[in-house]
Amino acid sequence: MEHLQFTLNAILPILLPVFLGYFLKRIGFVSKNFLNECNKIVFGVFIPILLFSNLYQANLKSIDWAFVGFSAAAILALFFIGMVVVMFIPDKKQKGVMLQAAFRSNYAIIGIPLAMSLGGDSAKAAASIVAAATVPLFNILAVIALTIYDKEEGNAIDIKKILKKIATNPLIIGVFSGLLVCFISMGINEMGGNVSAFLNNDATFIPKTISSIANLATPLALIVLGGKFEFKAVKALWKQLTISCSLRLVITPAVFLTVAYFLGFDSVTEFAILIALFATPIAVSSAPMAAQMGQDEELAGQIVVWTSALSAISLFIIILICSGIGIF
Repeated sequence: MEHLQFTLNAILPILLPVFLGYFLKRIGFVSKNFLNECNKIVFGVFIPILLFSNLYQANLKSIDWAFVGFSAAAILALFFIGMVVVMFIPDKKQKGVMLQAAFRSNYAIIGIPLAMSLGGDSAKAAASIVAAATVPLFNILAVIALTIYDKEEGNAIDIKKILKKIATNPLIIGVFSGLLVCFISMGINEMGGNVSAFLNNDATFIPKTISSIANLATPLALIVLGGKFEFKAVKALWKQLTISCSLRLVITPAVFLTVAYFLGFDSVTEFAILIALFATPIAVSSAPMAAQMGQDEELAGQIVVWTSALSAISLFIIILICSGIGIF
């Protein structure tokens, strides 16, 4: 019963706002246009500020960089494993979409709050440091995944366009601006200044403003995620959806959580972040990105919906097992 209670306490604060958003949309309380505008401000402003807030006052000296390196290496490995899997998919416009399901999780919206729910305040800075390594990597690999199969049809890869998309991504801007401020404050502190006292003091107006805006990010993002759910019966895509959901929610977490455990990355903070990184559904932004790049938009949207819905079950089982064996 204790393990069940821990699991429910960890996952329900993430799922209930999603259910609320879905309910509000179903009863017509919020419109599709409202959700689209909220989604824009969540991705463009609130989540970048949340990432900045978690990073600009972080203690980088306490970070286990071997763990960060493992996380990035695992994502690269997943990318190449996914490439092998999609070799057997005949439709070229579906290959890149399904490849994203192998490596790209919803770390920014669901993962970071889940890691903090599982690992407590100790996971806050570490989860954002991992974001600094993985969010740019997710975006770079996503652009590559949605581009490489078009090349077979003669469409050249526009390197400048890819770099521009990466450099102007709001999540990446939030991550690197937070790191920049963190490095600058560390340098000033080492020279005898006292920047940390100001940055960590929520009574002063700048940290207080940043903190209050950052606190909006997670609940609003989860409500919008629920409101944008559109369940459809897509019989023609059941094979692709089965493969994609299995990769994202079963195979990836089972393999990489096991590998991490035997490599010694088994602390509460580390495993909380690993679950957030490898067991959460595919990123919501994967669908509009697929549409923008001329890939199978319908399949991309359905993968988002079904991995998000089924993750309620898979995350519950994974967290319950980890709690049962004594990790949490």
